[in-house]
Amino acid sequence: MKRIKLVALALVLVAGYSCKEAKKETKEVTEEATEEIMETEDVEVISFSMEPKSDSNVKGDVTFTQENGKVTMTATFSGLTPGEHAIHLHEKADCTSDDGKSTGGHWNPTHEPHGEWGAAEGYHKGDIGNLVADEEGNATLNFSTDQWCIGCDDENMNIVGKAVIVHQGVDDFVSQPSGDAGARISCTGIIQ
Repeated sequence: MKRIKLVALALVLVAGYSCKEAKKETKEVTEEATEEIMETEDVEVISFSMEPKSDSNVKGDVTFTQENGKVTMTATFSGLTPGEHAIHLHEKADCTSDDGKSTGGHWNPTHEPHGEWGAAEGYHKGDIGNLVADEEGNATLNFSTDQWCIGCDDENMNIVGKAVIVHQGVDDFVSQPSGDAGARISCTGIIQ
């Protein structure tokens, strides 16, 4: 009988120790998962509405989302003429002028020539490219880059204080300094 009690006591001690170790491992795994979730939840989002310029009817909504070292620009537009239209980031978040020229030139903090995004010959940090409007004048854009940030200390990357401009024409990626894209027909300032 004593032998049975001793075996039972030993089993209880072994089970208790195993549970304690399992709880410790679970706590460590849970803490690691919580840290990982906190790192991935570091998301910054800013959204704006575009306003018509140069007597156009072009409106839209733009959202910038920063996550995991990348900024994604998502935009929808209406009121465009069917076909391609240039879209750029400009120097100043100032859409006060009727023609959108109060935004200054393309955002170009690294003083590169104008060109297509990623071109070996160079391109402005604001040279997003062209978007295509359908027959109803609607267009969408999804653009992601690790060369932008929202509110960081690097002025070569920080998009806060810049403007989004949609142009009447197509960016030819060659003409200097801005791609010969025509009138500025929609504008919004990126102000955090």
